[in-house]
Amino acid sequence: MNTSPEITGKTTVCGVIGDPVEHTVSPAMHNAAFKALGLDYIYLPFRVPPRHLAAAVQGMRALSIRGLNVTIPYKVKVIPLLDEIDPPARSIGAVNVIVNDSSVLKGHNTDAEGFMRALKEHSVEVRGKTAVILGSGGAARAVCFALSAAGAGLIILNRTSGRAARLVGDIMKTAGHPAEAMPLDRQNITIALKKAHILVNTTSVGMSPEPGETLVKGDLIGPQHTVVDIVYNPVETRLLKEAAKAGAATVNGLDMLVWQGALAFEKWTGQKAPIEVMRKEALRTLNGHEK
Repeated sequence: MNTSPEITGKTTVCGVIGDPVEHTVSPAMHNAAFKALGLDYIYLPFRVPPRHLAAAVQGMRALSIRGLNVTIPYKVKVIPLLDEIDPPARSIGAVNVIVNDSSVLKGHNTDAEGFMRALKEHSVEVRGKTAVILGSGGAARAVCFALSAAGAGLIILNRTSGRAARLVGDIMKTAGHPAEAMPLDRQNITIALKKAHILVNTTSVGMSPEPGETLVKGDLIGPQHTVVDIVYNPVETRLLKEAAKAGAATVNGLDMLVWQGALAFEKWTGQKAPIEVMRKEALRTLNGHEK
């Protein structure tokens, strides 16, 4: 048990790979959790250009890095580079957590469960509802599979409609709930939201340094909607501000961030994550970024 910030040859290393990673609050969140439990661990951000992704994954093995989070744009691309993929991540087709067990690299997905735990915290009912999903990347895949498994129908909107259609096809193979794909434009957003209960933004639109952007204006949202934005920096995006003004219930991206991080923490350490410590530190760091 290490209660000091000293780093030694015995310190276990975890981190996050992505491009970019400058915005991440995961290091502050995880390092606060390690400290709270007296664990001799450290968590570091690693910016990895696309041409170096394979080398970075091999470096995890060579350097005995215990665990990595995987963020944009590698949640799908990292899969063929790993030794094993757990069944949920294999079904989803996206990995956001890697665990290194004696040089065997296993991919997991904690985004899906983290998303559902965030909804549960806010008492959002899913079964029998229709959800509109903006985007079809790695995070969208986790959100879509989680919602479908929980009994929701899906309307997936993406600028590249073919990619959304492929995601619908993958979902329909594993779940019997309805799902459809549409090109992402205002007309289709309007049509989709008229029959939807839940709206989820899984794109990076609205994320700092461009927090004034949104794919959906408040005039399309009403009190009948629950609006979820997985962007967590800023905590209250323009989408969420306009949704709240329109009378909709809102869920910010911080809750999903904390829960997916807590689930990853438990896979790396074998210990129960200190959720409130992680939430408090993530929020403190985000507030510091905004100043």
